[in-house]
Amino acid sequence: MRPKKCNKTSIGGQAVMEGVMMRGYSSMATAVRDSDGVIRVETERLRPIKDRSFIFRVPIIRGAINFFSSLVTGTKILMRSAEVMGDEEPSKFEKWLAKTFKIDIYDVVMFLGVALGLIFAVGLFVIAPQLVTNWLNTFMGLDVKSVWYNLIEGGIRIVIFVAYILLTSLMKDVRRTYMYHGAEHKTISCYEYGWELTVENVKKASRVHDRCGTTFMFFVMTVSILVFSLANSFIGAEGLLRILIKIALLPVVAGLSYELLKGLAKTDFPLFYVFKAPGLLLQRITTREPDEKMIEVAITAFNTVLEMDADPSIETKKFVVATEADKLLKEVTEKLKAGGIDEPAEAEWIVSVCSGKKRSELNTSEKIPTKTVEKIYAVMNERLTGRPLWYVFGSTEFYGYTVKVDERVLIPRPETEELVEQALKCINKDSLVLDMCTGSGAIAIAISKKAGCHVDAADYYDDALAVAKENVDINQADVEIFKSDMYGSVVKEYDVIVSNPPYIRSNDVDGLDKELSFEPRSALDGGEDGLTFYRLTATGAYAALKVGGTLFLEIGYDQKDAVTGLLADFSSVEAIKDLNGKDRIIKAVK
Repeated sequence: MRPKKCNKTSIGGQAVMEGVMMRGYSSMATAVRDSDGVIRVETERLRPIKDRSFIFRVPIIRGAINFFSSLVTGTKILMRSAEVMGDEEPSKFEKWLAKTFKIDIYDVVMFLGVALGLIFAVGLFVIAPQLVTNWLNTFMGLDVKSVWYNLIEGGIRIVIFVAYILLTSLMKDVRRTYMYHGAEHKTISCYEYGWELTVENVKKASRVHDRCGTTFMFFVMTVSILVFSLANSFIGAEGLLRILIKIALLPVVAGLSYELLKGLAKTDFPLFYVFKAPGLLLQRITTREPDEKMIEVAITAFNTVLEMDADPSIETKKFVVATEADKLLKEVTEKLKAGGIDEPAEAEWIVSVCSGKKRSELNTSEKIPTKTVEKIYAVMNERLTGRPLWYVFGSTEFYGYTVKVDERVLIPRPETEELVEQALKCINKDSLVLDMCTGSGAIAIAISKKAGCHVDAADYYDDALAVAKENVDINQADVEIFKSDMYGSVVKEYDVIVSNPPYIRSNDVDGLDKELSFEPRSALDGGEDGLTFYRLTATGAYAALKVGGTLFLEIGYDQKDAVTGLLADFSSVEAIKDLNGKDRIIKAVK
């Protein structure tokens, strides 16, 4: 004997490929366990019945509407669950179809799935019973209007239905779906019993349920006997006309069956058990005992619906599935823009770096695997917090070399590559070079690797020195890292000194873009007027340079005159513009 139900719920469900869908009052959740064993969840908000048109509350009509909408929704969810399970490349035909007609191949498949499902159902449960009955009637000679003729046809329909269920249950994939069907029922039953939703409790719950779709379909078969018999007793149609009449009456049959299902589900009165029994017996075939992992999936879907029904503010989420590169690029671009990052190049970098594809290869329909898509979303979401992209990646490219970057060091900018470009014009393999305020070590590494020379690199901060040492090791560069408070620990004389010191005014640092707040203030703050480190450089670099040696400095866009004035002791000083036409580099010769 089943325990008495003490919790009322309208939540119902459906088994899908390796998962379960649960549908509640105002939300729907589908949980699927993917090939890696991870439970993935997709949710959707539904319009509550009270907010829908009155037609959705009219008896019989509501049943017909629910029947056909469930067919469409069920097919859609089955397809979505299938997407989670595979990363298959679309066929050439699918690619051609999508490109030529600008349509989503899954929309086409869903439409065909619903259409073929209806055609199959009509053929198997409407046309076939009539053909078999007509053949039998050649021996019996019954009037098509007679009760016996219609009872025989209805009986054959039920036999076909039961045979269909039995035959499909022999298929391995269908048996697994039936196990998830069992997990769905047992989870709902467990909740209705008032038990805590744990795997152990769900195991003990019943796997048959009064509101099951199997029972509904049995009601459709039996109610159709009555409805079709009444119609045929008045019309007495044969052949195609008889089939068309049955098809036209299907909404009525579905509506009546729905009301019967809902009515019987509300009572446990023994007298009505005789009407429930056939459907409950059939559920013994369409449900199987699930394993613990299947129960976990069902519980996840059920709890998600409970939470969403209780809290309308919970946002919906989509399955992470294999996605075409061009669609993924467009999606990332739009989400970044919506989050205030209107830089298409960043979207390209995110998709490119995570997928290992060149940026020029992203406008294709080639599918990017689920795991990679998940990584892309993770990077995108972290970028939307304002954290600089290259901190999110943990590295960046500078002058063709990969350097590690995080919140301990400044992210090297493209204009700093121009500083390196100018310095390399004065450097050969025998040059003695110093990179002051080295930070990540990017400048020192680029110069050493390109010129083939030894470079000393200095910084005051231990965190920056640690990052620079890692980058030197990663790039196997001939660079020696040492600690120095500007030029305080410098003992050599150099042919070339290169430096990109902090040069932003202290009062301006706090007003910089949000992403700059993630970078170390020590690498940005150049003092009250932004010139603190240039003053130290004017004397320190001059002393550390050989006669004829050259100093290269990166400066702010409005600091040319001020910095040039500080370097009065140098024999020649010139400003070099960057690619944007701004004074960006100072070259001074001792």
